[in-house]
Amino acid sequence: MQYDKELFETMPIPKAVAKNSIPAIISMMVVFIYNIADTFFIGQTGDELQVAAITLSMPVFSLFIASGVLLGIGSTSMISRALGEKRVEYAKHISAFAFYASIILGLLLMVTFWVFMPALLNIIGVSPDTIDYTREYLTYLAMGAPFVILSQTFSNIIRSEGKSTLAMKGMMIGTITNIILDPILILGFDMGVSGAAIATVIGNTFSASFFVIYLISGKSILSIKPKDFMVRNGVLIGVLAIGIPASLNNLMLSVANVFLNNFLMSYGDIQLAAMGVAIRANLIMIFVQIGLGQGIQPLIGYSYGAKHFDRLRGIIKFSIITAVILGSILTAIYWFLADTIVQSFIDSPDVIEYGTTMLRALIISGPIVGIMFVFINVLQGLGKVIPSLILSISRHGLIFIPLLYILDYSVGLNGIIYTQPISDILTVIVSIMLYTVVSRGLVEQKAMR
Repeated sequence: MQYDKELFETMPIPKAVAKNSIPAIISMMVVFIYNIADTFFIGQTGDELQVAAITLSMPVFSLFIASGVLLGIGSTSMISRALGEKRVEYAKHISAFAFYASIILGLLLMVTFWVFMPALLNIIGVSPDTIDYTREYLTYLAMGAPFVILSQTFSNIIRSEGKSTLAMKGMMIGTITNIILDPILILGFDMGVSGAAIATVIGNTFSASFFVIYLISGKSILSIKPKDFMVRNGVLIGVLAIGIPASLNNLMLSVANVFLNNFLMSYGDIQLAAMGVAIRANLIMIFVQIGLGQGIQPLIGYSYGAKHFDRLRGIIKFSIITAVILGSILTAIYWFLADTIVQSFIDSPDVIEYGTTMLRALIISGPIVGIMFVFINVLQGLGKVIPSLILSISRHGLIFIPLLYILDYSVGLNGIIYTQPISDILTVIVSIMLYTVVSRGLVEQKAMR
């Protein structure tokens, strides 16, 4: 029962980044499959209204993910720094807190959504044609809130002890289950959106169960034992301090999607469905970069806790170069295969036409968007609360929402389509500025050693 000390301290930087980031990227691809599996199989029904219902439900699923990110990223940052400082018992208290907080938060969200379903449907912008399908999907999806949050939380936390491959396996178990069940329930039993939601819930239940079994097996340095549960001594405050800015990135995505859906509704259900397909297709690009960032976060946190500042800067430099190379390659692939990619989601000529245009617009920022995700995870790994907060609310909030109003008013539908890539480019600039300020403090800390 030991964390991977070689990975954190002596392994060459390119190898260490690859060892922790490749499984994290694969894990994000697993999350991508979770996101697109429902849309893909619902798309095979040829029913645009059911596809639109899945699109409208994205903010709710994003809220569940955001809750897992809050606890997972906040705990990972603290655990990584604690291990770097050789405070193993403190790391156990953090992981136990994250476990029980995940269950409690999941149950609260489940009950809240069931009780306030009518209000929720109004908020996310359903139309008379999509309201029944959306209600069906969300009713079942809410049931899985505790399992979605738990699996998301510990897929992050387990990486903090250098077990990135194990985290990947846990996510893959859930995804494979989901992929098997989707066609059976959606098409075979003709359950439509209800079948899609049930498959997602069962898949996340299997994933969460895998992580729980590992944590109680004695093979982990972490703990979920009741005796290790603690909220004092900086555990609760520390997790929230980093977790809230991290989760705000996902929460603002939910808010941005609600705004986006409501703007698109004025143009029609076809445009709404097309944007939903384009966004989900673009998730490969985004999730690869998020996976790279999440993979380096434990390395950043440990190096900072152990005061290995030269190694820390080396990890950041290598990760930025890698992010730009990956982003450029994926952008080229997406640009030339955009129509084929969109067609794989739905067999509707109108949706395909709009979706192809929207996808090509979304990937304009592709070559550089990874820089932002690297710096988001660097700031979280360092425990820099205010810079993390600013960056987390910029991409989908401070920048995106005002741009959406401005571009819709001045340009119309095309303005809406190009809001996200413009927001991404501006947020990359903000991320560089914030890290520049933080890096000056690192230089001063090194000089004081």
